[in-house]
Formats: sequence, structure tokens, C-alpha cells
Amino acid sequence: MNKKIVVGMSGGVDSSVAALLIKQQDYDVIGLFMKNWEDDDSDEYCSSRQDLLDAVSVADSIGIPIEAVNFASEYKERVFGYFLREYQAGRTPNPDILCNSEIKFKAFLDHAIQLGADVIATGHYAQVREADGLFQLLKATDNSKDQSYFLYRLNQSQLGHAMFPLGKLLKSEVRTIAEQHGLSNYAKKDSTGICFIGERPFREFLNRYLPTSPGQMVTPEGKVVGQHIGLSFYTIGQRQGLGIGGAKDTSGEPWFVADKDMANNRLIVVQGHDHPALLSNRLTALDSHWISGTAPLLNHPYAAKTRYRQADAPCRITALDGNRCAFEFDQPQWAVTPGQSVVLYDGEICLGGAIIEQGYNLDISTLHHEEHRDHEDFS
Repeated sequence: MNKKIVVGMSGGVDSSVAALLIKQQDYDVIGLFMKNWEDDDSDEYCSSRQDLLDAVSVADSIGIPIEAVNFASEYKERVFGYFLREYQAGRTPNPDILCNSEIKFKAFLDHAIQLGADVIATGHYAQVREADGLFQLLKATDNSKDQSYFLYRLNQSQLGHAMFPLGKLLKSEVRTIAEQHGLSNYAKKDSTGICFIGERPFREFLNRYLPTSPGQMVTPEGKVVGQHIGLSFYTIGQRQGLGIGGAKDTSGEPWFVADKDMANNRLIVVQGHDHPALLSNRLTALDSHWISGTAPLLNHPYAAKTRYRQADAPCRITALDGNRCAFEFDQPQWAVTPGQSVVLYDGEICLGGAIIEQGYNLDISTLHHEEHRDHEDFS
């Protein structure tokens, strides 16, 4: 009896080719389109109606049934609520990571199993391998498209039910396959907006849900150089939208957000991309998740990413205490941001990761408004 596979189809080219490749292997395939956002679903930003039409067109083209399912309430409760709470606390969350663990590989997986699925498949660029009785999450062949960073919170059960048909393909190959098989969306632009919410003016969107709370923009030395509209609306490393372009010293360098003083409602800003206040040798992180179920080794040479678009950075884990951990890097990392994720790798294997609590610089820790804590001591 053929294995039954439910494929998440977003209307984009990646999930469409994933469905096509699985269908070509003579599996029993069903497409599933998820609608997860309803507050202002419009063609201008979300375009979910067009996405559904594209998904249905592809499903018809490759000869598989497709159904639409609405997870808007689950998304609002599990993902968007967390998203707003984190921004209100002054942190910068990554909703795509939570969306994967809570919606695509939980709500969607549960629904697929109710449909009789053995496995679910998605258009993610990643790979799964079983070794020594455990499922490993591996990087994709196309390093520029690898999405293992966004999948690091998956557990053994979720990975055991997951299939990533694009894991060994380059993005250019995926588009070529789509065009060769006459898929109508072969040239469709990739979505780069917030998971299921779409591309939109972010500050304007956030302002609908969070109040403004103006305050001072200050240098690390305390010099006032401008006014901010609310700490929730800024992120570490931000350059655009500060409104202090004319407030330059003799260096003439642009301004960047370096930190947030939540207690005094002050935004700490510095001049120059490579200002020491933007560089961190180490960080502490919370809510750690290890894919194998076992924590990594202390002081072992690994590599990590503190944001998606960066090369792997050599590092060591210097402390572990329950779900809290500390990382130390061989080279300083730029704009380490509370609320983002630090994701750990052993070669091509994604081991897991944690939510960044704070970045520190071993040489200039006094620039941080928070009390300096030794990275070996979590007490």
C-alpha cells in the first residue's frame, strides 16, 4: 500500500515542486493549503486568495486533490500573541521559527495525521536523516537557501513525520523543474514577509497592536541625540528610520541602534557599523531546545548563527543550566539581538538552539546598561 503524504502547499514555487516530486514517486499525495491570518487579509499584503488559486492550479496540473484549512485561531494564540508580547518587552522575536514548530509541524501535522497521513512534506530547504535511531536535521545543499535555522525547534516526533523534497536541490533547479512541467507559478516571487502575514510597512503594522511610548535616543555616554517613538518599534542593529541622520559628529558615520534601556525608556544609539557596542564576544540564551533530546558538549568546538543571513561562526557553549546556556565566539558577532535565536551546528547537523537573552563584549561590557554577569555563573 502506498505511503500517504500530505503536502503543505502555499501557492509558491517551492511547495509546488515539492508536491510534484512526491507525486512522481507514486505516493498517495494530498495537498493542503493553510490560511492562518484573517485580521486584514487583503491582496495588497497577504494575497492569500491569489495564493490559494495558485495552489489549486498546481494541484490540478499535477493531478492531486487539495483542501484548504484555517488555522487562524491557532496562529493568533500560539504565534502572534507571543510575537506581540516579545516586542512589548523590547525584544525582537522571530515568528517564522515559532510558526514552524507550532503551526506547520504541530497544527498542520495533527490535521494531516487525522487525514491518514504517514508523513507531511513541505517546501523547506533542509534535510532529515535517521542515524543511530535518532532523526537529524541537516542543512540543505543550497547553502544560500538553507532553512534549518528556522526549523531548529522541531523535535524527534516532528522530524520523524517530516519530508523535505527540496533538500538536495538548488533554487535555480527548482524553478527549472517547475517551468519544464508547466507549473503556472514557476516565476512567482518568493515571499519574504512575516510568516503568513505578508510583506507590509512593519512599523505601521505594529502600531495597530502596540502603543507608542516616546523617549530619548542617547549615546552610551548619555548624550541626547534624538527622540524615539517607543522601544518596541526598534531592533538592535537598525539603521533606517531613526530620524537622526543629520545629527552627526566629525566622523560623519551613520547611526545604529545598539541597546535598549527599558527601565528609563531610552534607546541607545552609536555611530559606525563596527562600533564596539554593536559587537559581542558572547551571549546568554534561554528556552534552549536540542533536537536529539540531549544537550551539546560544553567547551566543544561548534558553530552557530545568531541571525539567519550570516555565515556559521565558530563558538563554544561555556555553560548549561536547565534551559539556559551561554555561548562564546571566536570572533565578535554583530548586533546580537535579544529575542532572536542562536542556532547551533556540528558541521551540517543542526543541533538545536535557544532564544538570545543578551549579548556581551568581554572588553567593553560596561557599555551595556544591564548589570554585567560572568558567563560561567547563572545564579
